[in-house]
Amino acid sequence: MPILSIQSHVCAGHVGNAAAVPAWHAVGRAVWPVHTVLFSNHPGYGRMRGRAVDPDAVADCLHGLAAHVDWPHRVAVLSGYLGAPGTARAVADAVDQARADRPDLPYLCDPVMGDTGPGIAGDVGPGLYVDPAIPPAMAELLIPRATIAKPNQFELGLLTGHRCDSLADVIAAAEALRARGPRIVVVTSVEVPDGPEADGARCLVTDGTGVWLVATPRLRFRRAPNGAGDVLAALFLHHWLEDRRPQVALSAAVSGLFAVLEDTRRAGGPELALLTARHRLAAPERIWPPIRL
Repeated sequence: MPILSIQSHVCAGHVGNAAAVPAWHAVGRAVWPVHTVLFSNHPGYGRMRGRAVDPDAVADCLHGLAAHVDWPHRVAVLSGYLGAPGTARAVADAVDQARADRPDLPYLCDPVMGDTGPGIAGDVGPGLYVDPAIPPAMAELLIPRATIAKPNQFELGLLTGHRCDSLADVIAAAEALRARGPRIVVVTSVEVPDGPEADGARCLVTDGTGVWLVATPRLRFRRAPNGAGDVLAALFLHHWLEDRRPQVALSAAVSGLFAVLEDTRRAGGPELALLTARHRLAAPERIWPPIRL
């Protein structure tokens, strides 16, 4: 059964759907990609052409899917980079329509809005990089509908208004976000000075029954690749659909992403090595275990 994936697309490179779709295909998942922006390349190159897709056009594609394909057989919905504030309403309506005959249909909201700290690939983001109207649209329309929310640490603070200066702060903010609707919150790019594996690249997950952290060595690149978060969201949703224990899904997702990043660094290029690493992504040699906090 396919995943409905509503996020950005680039002609060259791997971010948004251009990262998630090959990752899902590598693990054997079908996908219906709906694009919220069409760019020549990702903004990491400094210059690009293209534009956000009009929210009405996004909504038309979603309505068309519902009318002309076997809509009841979708397995989950994922949303990422919106491009325009109005697209949040199109996503919310699609989730509601997809749940009309299946109220428990999983929806993963990846609230792609910005970043400040080094992530698993060692990259550093520029803070908020979307229209300032997008964060409140995310908070009002999408987070309450989400089964799973996957903010990075910067986005977690933006959505909750919580400081994230320590591991306890991050956990408290994740629980505050969970209280707004999502059953599960995954936090990526956890950059605080305390807690286990403080020198590594860390992600954590909480579902109300426990909190787990998954850490890997931090890889260094001459030019950090973009799209790692989009691959992680795709892999987490896939593995969680296979095994509803969030700590198991996060461990598998991080391990697959780390394998891709290792191949990317070995290749020396600026883009994720999703093609050459596709077998390792699906079956990584090393599994980074979850640590219960």
